[in-house]
Amino acid sequence: MTCNLRIIGCLLATLWFSGTALAQQTLTEEQLQQAQQAGQSERVDLSQYIQSGGNSTGRNKPINIPTRSGPMPAGEEGLPPPYGANLFEGGYESERSDGLNSSYLVAPGDKISVQMWGAVNQAQVLTVDNQGNIFIPDIGPVKVKDVPANRVNSVVTQSIKSIYTNNVSVYVNLLTATPVSVFVAGPVVRPGQYAGLASDSVLFYLKRAGGIDPHRGSYRSIQVMRQGKRVLQYDLYNFLKEGQLPAFSFKDEDVILVGEQGAMVTVEGAARYPFRFELTDNSRSGESLMQYARPLAKTSHVAVTGSRPEGPISVYLPIKEFDEFGMSDGDIVLFNDDIRPQVISVQISGSYLGPSFYTVEKDARLLDLLNHVEINPEQANYGAIYIKRKSVAEQQKELINESLNRLERSIFTAPASSDGEARIRAQEAQLVSQFVARARQIEPLGKVIVSENGKVANIRLEQGDEIVIPAQTDLIQVSGEVLMPQAIVYNPNATIDDYIAWAGGFSERADDDRIAVVHANGLTSFMESGGGHWYHEKQGKTLVAGDQILVLPKVDTKFMQAIKDVTQIIYQVAIAANVAVR
Repeated sequence: MTCNLRIIGCLLATLWFSGTALAQQTLTEEQLQQAQQAGQSERVDLSQYIQSGGNSTGRNKPINIPTRSGPMPAGEEGLPPPYGANLFEGGYESERSDGLNSSYLVAPGDKISVQMWGAVNQAQVLTVDNQGNIFIPDIGPVKVKDVPANRVNSVVTQSIKSIYTNNVSVYVNLLTATPVSVFVAGPVVRPGQYAGLASDSVLFYLKRAGGIDPHRGSYRSIQVMRQGKRVLQYDLYNFLKEGQLPAFSFKDEDVILVGEQGAMVTVEGAARYPFRFELTDNSRSGESLMQYARPLAKTSHVAVTGSRPEGPISVYLPIKEFDEFGMSDGDIVLFNDDIRPQVISVQISGSYLGPSFYTVEKDARLLDLLNHVEINPEQANYGAIYIKRKSVAEQQKELINESLNRLERSIFTAPASSDGEARIRAQEAQLVSQFVARARQIEPLGKVIVSENGKVANIRLEQGDEIVIPAQTDLIQVSGEVLMPQAIVYNPNATIDDYIAWAGGFSERADDDRIAVVHANGLTSFMESGGGHWYHEKQGKTLVAGDQILVLPKVDTKFMQAIKDVTQIIYQVAIAANVAVR
């Protein structure tokens, strides 16, 4: 025979002849296994073929969908995407490989394989007729329309067993599902005609059409038209919010019509879903909007700006009054936390007794809180209290980053007068880059010095402050560019040279002309060498128990252009984080 008909016709003819060739034969055990596998071996996914010319619908292949839906309307630049715009970003239209699922409802045109052996031997492929029946010789018509695919075997077997009650085994399998051709129209990315299964969801066909145009299409008004009449309407907000998607069986020439985008409201601020939301005639109140936008619990007020027939409006109202507020197209809704806390939380660390967290009034001061903190005077160095403050740490971090940026600019833009100098500059730039990378990882402590000579300043506290009460100690910490960083027992008769010697002496990279001393109250000062002695930058300052000697690294003199900047950064980091960066 010649196949000058459509591909579908050829496939059906092939299935028919393969079925009749098995009839009137005695089935062996091997043939029985083959019969049981007939559904798998003969299955043809007709939904792969479009009705005109046998072109593949590409169910098993990802569809190249345009990422742009057309020019963005003027005035929408910078606005958030519509709620539900990510619904069509997945690849669910190509998830099933065979086009069938267990809940598929049998429809006219479907192919069913019926195998009988024993007292009666038959093997045939039957087509569901327009009345929803298959006709089995000697049995008669069996109604299978709207029967789920996973129940076809039991329904047909029951009908056959009503005639052949003994010594007849039956195996029934749904081979193919008849594809339907559905039109997708309205503001979608690729309107047109698409093939699929009757049981496919409206999301499948919308995805094949590229999805809803996010600037012009409606996610809340999607109709299914059949012969010019509306048979079903979808609101995808119900699916996005509640997971509700009505089941529907499509037929040939059904039309999925996406409506024009309705009134849109933009949500900003303290909301879990800061998107643009589409309003309906029955849901223009603030209460309905909040069901989808879900403002945060801290939200206290709502700002609404927009236009009305009488002119522009700008409203600021408590969130409780927003429930009944009527919105219009183009409104911008800002959920705002406008209730300032009247209390703050601070933390106590170091040597103290009692709780470590306190809630105090907003304007509370340090001494007001310390009056309620219990300490052991013999264990706590209460005259060296200092504060770690987040805002100060952020400022210190910003200053260090600015210095590092200046250093990078100076080293990378340094001119070179010869090739040899250029190579030297390149090596210097590489070393500076390594130094900058390490320095950027340093996190400042944000120390606020509030005590000196046993006196504590009564400063105002801030949210998140950590009040550090140092413990009494008999040790001097020696760290930085020494051979053996360690803690040494304080000796009032020892000098800085003694402590450094006990720590193994200076390393090769040490700056032995100036040493940083970090005191118990958080203050960092510097001792300079001169005439064989160390002199403090402030007269009368000496080492006391609890101090930290921090030997800083020396910048190699080959960095002639950057030595000043590098040295400045080393000192900034030492003060901000008590760290000596090489």
